Amino acid sequence: MKGPITTSLFSLFKAGPGPSSSHTMGPMRAGCLFREACAALPRELAARAASVQARLYGSLSATGAGHGTDAAILAGLLGWTPEECPPGMLRKLASAPEEKHFMDLGGKRVETGLSRMVHDDVHHAHPWSNTLELELLDSGGNALFSREYYSTGGGFVQWKGWQEPETGMPAHPYSCMDELRAIARNEGLNIHEILLDNETAITGAHRKDVIHRLNMLLDAMEESVRRGLDAGGVLPGPLGVQRKARLLWETAGKRLSSPERFLTALNACAFAAAEENADGGVVVTAPTCGSAGVLPALLYAMRHEMFIGDRAIREGFLSAAAIGFIARHNASIAGAEVGCQGEIGVASAMGAAMLTDALGYSSHIVENAAEVALEHHLGMTCDPVGGYVQIPCIERCAMGAVKAFNASLISRGTDSGAHRVSLDAAIAAMAETGREMSRKFKETSLGGLAVSMVEC
Repeated sequence: MKGPITTSLFSLFKAGPGPSSSHTMGPMRAGCLFREACAALPRELAARAASVQARLYGSLSATGAGHGTDAAILAGLLGWTPEECPPGMLRKLASAPEEKHFMDLGGKRVETGLSRMVHDDVHHAHPWSNTLELELLDSGGNALFSREYYSTGGGFVQWKGWQEPETGMPAHPYSCMDELRAIARNEGLNIHEILLDNETAITGAHRKDVIHRLNMLLDAMEESVRRGLDAGGVLPGPLGVQRKARLLWETAGKRLSSPERFLTALNACAFAAAEENADGGVVVTAPTCGSAGVLPALLYAMRHEMFIGDRAIREGFLSAAAIGFIARHNASIAGAEVGCQGEIGVASAMGAAMLTDALGYSSHIVENAAEVALEHHLGMTCDPVGGYVQIPCIERCAMGAVKAFNASLISRGTDSGAHRVSLDAAIAAMAETGREMSRKFKETSLGGLAVSMVEC
């Protein structure tokens, strides 16, 4: 049986450049980690180093070009972290594929660049689909030091020999929704109270600091929507995808019908954040970059359309985190592992929980809303056309936001005791579906819409 969830809120929710948490943020972090590992090597070994080479496997190899993976690894090797990487940096690196770059190794300059990123086998024997090997080579091309990294989704990175970092024990240990529900019932706590207690116990941070950082994340989400609503033009890459958020927002303002106006505005906000992600802008993993339009759209609607207060929204956001934690702990949030059900599906479940909690409903109804949203994404494949996080990813964010809103409506308008499917059951179904799903439907662009659209 799995141990309790010990993940920090700020490991799940991270601000950084899109378009993909597993293909951009994760590889960038791997590049940073490799740079740090090389800097700790014995001086005599480092003195023999001449270059750094990367080998990409699985969906990193298959769709890395459209996801900016090569440039992300390079940025990490040059010392940039996802949190600090300035907007436009990855596009600047990608625009000069033959340019030589140098990684500083304690005064020794080691050559690297996009030409040293090798796209290897899509089908491989490594333990994670998104695998990359980084090698420090001598002048003869012989490996002096290497490390195998795994981008496990949501910007999380592991490596060969990795062990779970030591943290404080959560104040209220749980590993699934059933256990979280029991804590809420037996201790008379709301989900957001449990999450805050656990965060302070796990990280040692003061509650005031945790709340401050949560407010910053919520503001970063809203800012991604605002930037997207202001932007226009065509997204990068060969697909020629036109930004639609601003037009949808203008259309919403012309709608006389209140339901139509609200839904059009919700769609516009989801398009806005998702288009920012596709353009390599700064977004918040919620739980991934590919699904980064869902929660920000609901957040914007809750603040500016439904006029829900910031404290209630923050408490709802903590309930969303609980859903994301449980899904990641017992299945996956990576499209390369379980398909888009783990990205848009989980984001929609998180959004349904956020809205329902913020409106003051019980943890049981919050769970029901999350389950309804996830259930109706089960089996969704991850099939980005051309390997770009554009078609169908942007529209899926909008559909995920609308489904989240509807799941909350259904759960708030029915008898909670009559709900038959638990969130844990839906997550178990997602995990099983992901295991059985063909690899060509898991972020490789080798099946589904990615193929049928090209063939047509």
